Amino acid sequence: MSYVFETDGEPQPPARPRSSNAAIVLASLAVAFTLYLAQDILLPVLLAMFFALVGNPILRLLRRLYVPRFIGALLIIGLGIFGTYTLARELVQPGAEWIREVPRQMRDLAPKLRSLTKPVTEANKAAESMARAAGGETTGGKVQVVKTAVDDPYKALMSTPRIIASVLAVVLLTFFFMVYGGDLQKNAIALLPGRQQKKLTVEILHAIEAEISRYVLTISIINILVGLIYAGLLYFFLDVPLDEAMLWGTMAALLNFAPYVGPLIGIVVMLLMGFVTFDTPLESLVPAAMYLGLHTLEGQIITPIVLGRRMALSPLVLILSLMVFGWLWGIIGLLLAVPLLVCVKLVLARIDGMDGWAKLLE
Repeated sequence: MSYVFETDGEPQPPARPRSSNAAIVLASLAVAFTLYLAQDILLPVLLAMFFALVGNPILRLLRRLYVPRFIGALLIIGLGIFGTYTLARELVQPGAEWIREVPRQMRDLAPKLRSLTKPVTEANKAAESMARAAGGETTGGKVQVVKTAVDDPYKALMSTPRIIASVLAVVLLTFFFMVYGGDLQKNAIALLPGRQQKKLTVEILHAIEAEISRYVLTISIINILVGLIYAGLLYFFLDVPLDEAMLWGTMAALLNFAPYVGPLIGIVVMLLMGFVTFDTPLESLVPAAMYLGLHTLEGQIITPIVLGRRMALSPLVLILSLMVFGWLWGIIGLLLAVPLLVCVKLVLARIDGMDGWAKLLE
């Protein structure tokens, strides 16, 4: 091996070759393609880690009350399954009714939309008349062929066992992460060579686990409160039936996990719901206006005060991460994008020389 000698005569190791930009781009594409192909394996693991992070602060509280970790994990998962089942049972009927009534409701919605878009339609007709008078040619009628998908009853039958297996895998992995995650972490740290490295790694892992658990639990509580408050507003002020109000509140809570994108979808859905449910245009805008006001209060005041500047993320980086993870993993990717981005930021902030990249994410 050749060495480079400086003026003082001391040999210096050769500089490591730096990867080209093309190699970095190809490696990034290879990682993204691998994440896409391995989603059937990765998504249950990541969801289980997400749920374990939500439950870890509660598990630590139970440990202070001398509840064994095994029993505490069973209690948390049991309560989570029971709450999910109870909520789903209450929401199945209104959700099924809305899905069943969507075609009829959309037909009823068409006259209202036509009345709102009447000025635009008249302006378009006037523009066409002017173009025709000026010698412009209008496009003739075209025959549009619409392809309809044939319902395959065996497709749903074949996908059901996979869905059940994925749900069971998430539940079991969540339990094992909560019970045996600490032991797995200790055994992995024991593989490190030096004592100082072990101590530093333990401090970093404990700090990151505590901060991420606190963040995920806090965000989950805030989103649940947003859903409950929105359901209460619909029920008490707009006389929406309780089961439908809970349906829209649950939707608001779930969409709030995806910043910017989720609330935007929620506003569009609430606009459609308002036009379908109420008769006058002013009343039809009230559900979307209430949703927008509640989200603005939560996103601009409550969440920054509760979490502080330490968990702040750049809106541009958030949008890009939501686009990437949503493209890779769909709805679950939108749910996991922000926690994964927070993990990356916290790891970078605690590694020497990488704090600049952490500030770049703010």
